[in-house]
Amino acid sequence: QVRLVESGGGLVQTGGSLRLSCVASGRTFSRYAMGWFRQAPGKEREFVAAISWTGGTIHYADSVKGRFTIYRDNAQNTASLQMNDLKPEDTAVYYCAGQVMDEIGIRADEYTHWGQGNQVTVSS
Repeated sequence: QVRLVESGGGLVQTGGSLRLSCVASGRTFSRYAMGWFRQAPGKEREFVAAISWTGGTIHYADSVKGRFTIYRDNAQNTASLQMNDLKPEDTAVYYCAGQVMDEIGIRADEYTHWGQGNQVTVSS
């Protein structure tokens, strides 16, 4: 079992940057693929980025490619999402998710463990 606790997020102007972090408890974090998802009001939860447990496989949604960077530090049990050049359409509650798997998942139903969610608001 792993418990995920998120931090970061907040309010930023268009073009600004934020970093989200997700700290995991439990000894098996290094075997968990990690993903970031977001959900805007009235919309379904959507995939943002994912990273394999080795860090060797990474995938981004087209909408964030080139602006967001996902990375992890297995020694610190942490997965992070660096978000640059933020746009108003990035406004959402962001969730980290973890699951033991060999590669990565891009669907929410592939993940069992979820963080509490963190609000990111980008003003125009």
